Amino acid sequence: MNSSSVSDVRSNEQHMPVRILVADDHPVVRHGLRTLLGRNPDWEIVDEAEDGVEAVEKADRLKPDVVVLDLSMPRMNGLEACRQIRKNVPESEILIVTQHNSPQMMREAFKANAKGYVVKSDAGRDLVAAVDAVSQHKFFGRS
Repeated sequence: MNSSSVSDVRSNEQHMPVRILVADDHPVVRHGLRTLLGRNPDWEIVDEAEDGVEAVEKADRLKPDVVVLDLSMPRMNGLEACRQIRKNVPESEILIVTQHNSPQMMREAFKANAKGYVVKSDAGRDLVAAVDAVSQHKFFGRS
């Protein structure tokens, strides 16, 4: 490949949308997250999941860049789903979006290899910055 071909490939990669999977057991929360994230033309919501098992299955199949994941979900909690997704799809970064405003839960999420942590009550302020950070493989969390 000559140098202009390498440059063309890199240029095309820079314009690929960030692919996002949203996982939360509450439909209204999924809708709200989709609405907030859908405002960015460089991001694509590839699918939604309503529990941890479905999140793992869809992450395995879709290989999203970012998984926005709730902690409290049926069938498999978000921490276990995070561990499994990071094991099965290591290129996918995990952003925990949860009602738990707890330093202990944040530590647990980071121990499970999440890249970011946002409390739902702060999502209006922090969600976009958090997705942007984790999509660039940077940590995001406020304590």
